[in-house]
Amino acid sequence: MRSILMALGLFLLSAVPSFAQQGAVPTGLSPDGGTTFLQVGRLLADPGTGRILTDKTVVIAGGRVVEIRDGFVGEGRVIDLRDAFVLPGLIDSHVHLTSQQSPTGRLDAVTLSTSDRAMIGVRHARLTLMAGFTTVADLGGANEAVFALRDAIRRGDVVGPRIIASGSSVSVHGGHGDANGYRDEVLHVLSSPSICSGVDDCMRAVREQVRAGADVIKITATGGVLSNTAAGLGQQFTEDELAAIVEAAHRMGRRVTAHAHGADGINAFLRAGGDSIEHGTYLDDESIRLMRQGGAWLVPTLMAGDYVARVASGPDNFFTPAQTEKALQAGPLMLDMAGRAHRGGVRIAFGTDSGVSAHGDNAQEFALLVRAGLTPLEAIQTATVNAAEHLGIADQAGRIAPGMPADLIAVRGDPLTDVTVLEHVTFVMKGGVVYRDDRR
Repeated sequence: MRSILMALGLFLLSAVPSFAQQGAVPTGLSPDGGTTFLQVGRLLADPGTGRILTDKTVVIAGGRVVEIRDGFVGEGRVIDLRDAFVLPGLIDSHVHLTSQQSPTGRLDAVTLSTSDRAMIGVRHARLTLMAGFTTVADLGGANEAVFALRDAIRRGDVVGPRIIASGSSVSVHGGHGDANGYRDEVLHVLSSPSICSGVDDCMRAVREQVRAGADVIKITATGGVLSNTAAGLGQQFTEDELAAIVEAAHRMGRRVTAHAHGADGINAFLRAGGDSIEHGTYLDDESIRLMRQGGAWLVPTLMAGDYVARVASGPDNFFTPAQTEKALQAGPLMLDMAGRAHRGGVRIAFGTDSGVSAHGDNAQEFALLVRAGLTPLEAIQTATVNAAEHLGIADQAGRIAPGMPADLIAVRGDPLTDVTVLEHVTFVMKGGVVYRDDRR
């Protein structure tokens, strides 16, 4: 940890001037710099209602929204967004900021240090914020790297979205989430302490993740596409292990979310009382019934499915044979899965699995959600009010309202007519600080 902090300090001393040169924080627009008046032409303050307000002024002080006034008012620090569409800062419930899929991925695992991962995360965090995502959940990054990145952003040392972090995934030995496909002595070095077998050991793994700083517990309930093992996509934990994990996490005040593809693993995790499903590729009618019955959330990560299918079927496929087989099998099924879940009344929260696909492209998920059958408003709700409720931060994100942190974005055009305009954000404010402003 000491080496990470030293590296972060050296990096930040050199990085602050470059951020300033790029206009990340325009002079005078800070939460401690007095009152700011945002004059807004069209405002979707609460996506849960779907109501568009016109000709409003959002008054901001101390990093929070103070009030929303009728008309264009204010003196001094005024931001003119009268010809823009303004909505809350977006939330991505599934990212991997400290990594990025590439042809060198397997080599990176044995050449990049934890400090390197934190530095990579700094770049990806900034890209994500500039794309309009002011809050993310990072699920599965190395503990020291992602927790250091989360805390540095909280302190204001680096630029990025607020991070809710799980750290390392709780996974079975030899399963998805463990190291696979290297020589034996390398496997033992790469394997995480959160890998477990048996009820007692899995409870230990959960408790150690909480001690390390996890905000949420992520588990890998089934096999996964990108683990380099021909172990399929079905259930990997036993029912007793799943029950122990959920109980241990809930006793320590942590929600549990599960990477899960196969219906057997999805349903076993839901019966154990799990809170949300990531991916959900093979969910069935029983899955939908259990999710509705328990109020569990689905984070469909459609971009990940689209990405792995394109890579695996393309001329420049860099996946291993085991990864390729699973990508071609699972990737094309995810749009239909999301549509079935939506029609079945499952609650959906926005998540991309960015780090599989490229960071900064997160908003491309909206078009895929619409293709799956959601309306543009419903798609926006997944990334605002739904994601905020899913992550337990409804009092901190997802709406623009008095008392809430001033997290908001602006776009040209109407995302309720064409959701792809969210791929071209022109203004980003997080906590009352302007990080992007394309008006100049």
